[in-house]
Order: sequence, then structure tokens, then C-alpha cells
Amino acid sequence: MNRLDKYREVKEVIQQIFHDHRGRYGYRRITLELHHRGYLINHKTVRRLMNQLDLKCLVRIKKYRSYRGKAGKIAPHLLKRDFKAT
Repeated sequence: MNRLDKYREVKEVIQQIFHDHRGRYGYRRITLELHHRGYLINHKTVRRLMNQLDLKCLVRIKKYRSYRGKAGKIAPHLLKRDFKAT
């Protein structure tokens, strides 16, 4: 079957968007970018085309950081009480 690829132009645009953003865009962002450029195409189709082109987005791993800084507010010492026992 010698069928023409009806998504040939869209595939080229997907590859261009993907490489312009250094592989950080997944199918959702690429779908939004295609909509901004005037292509009306479903996100499932974009995902399928990206799988055909072997385009997978790179997810940056976020380091775990438990430091919260000053968590609460320290109340002022209004009564000036001395809590030391002799």
C-alpha cells in the first residue's frame, strides 16, 4: 500500500518544536504549541506521532530539600519572666 503520510507536515513541525526546546517538551506542551501555530490536532495523535518519531521528553529530577527556613514566628518576651530555678 503506497499511501501518502497525511501527518508529514505535522511531524516536521513536532520535531522542530521538540528540538527547539531541547527535548523538554512532552506531548501536552507540543499540542499546545501546535494549537498556537494553527494546527488543530488531538493530543492522542501528537503522542502517537511522537512515539513513531522516537521523541521522548527529558524530565529533570528535582533534588529533595527539607529545609524550610524559619517555620514559625517567635512571640515577643513581654512579661520578662525568668524561668531559672536555683
